[in-house]
Order: sequence, then structure tokens, then C-alpha cells
Amino acid sequence: MGHQRITIDPARMGGLPCIRDTRLTVTAVLGQLAAGRSVEEVLDDYPYLEPADVLAALEYAALAVQERELPITPSAA
Repeated sequence: MGHQRITIDPARMGGLPCIRDTRLTVTAVLGQLAAGRSVEEVLDDYPYLEPADVLAALEYAALAVQERELPITPSAA
């Protein structure tokens, strides 16, 4: 679904994945959501975004994490 909305261009933003050929990186969108901002707030901050762009960023992140084994530090009991 979202792969058409995520672009990677080595000449833009150092090759980081961006939303639809903009200079807005996937990590910027994810960082906003991780900080507790709602999708609606993110859309207000970036009026050129569409709800499908935010979902595409989440889908991209889910697929990227699926490709790697991430170390998880056990919490102290």
C-alpha cells in the first residue's frame, strides 16, 4: 500500500526515506507520533501530508523492523 508514498533519493535528505518526494523524512513523522502527537496534529503541522502518508510511514517502519533483529535489553526486576 504505502510504498508508492515513500521515496528514497540519494540526492535528497542524504538518502533517507521521505514522504512522496518531499524533504519530510519518515523518521520525522514517526518521531512526532512517538512523542505523543496524534495523526491529526501531524497533519496540521504538515498540511501537504495526507492521512495515507502517515500510515505509509508506519507501514514502512514496521517492514524495516521486521528485517532486522533488534537487541532488547531485559528490564530489571
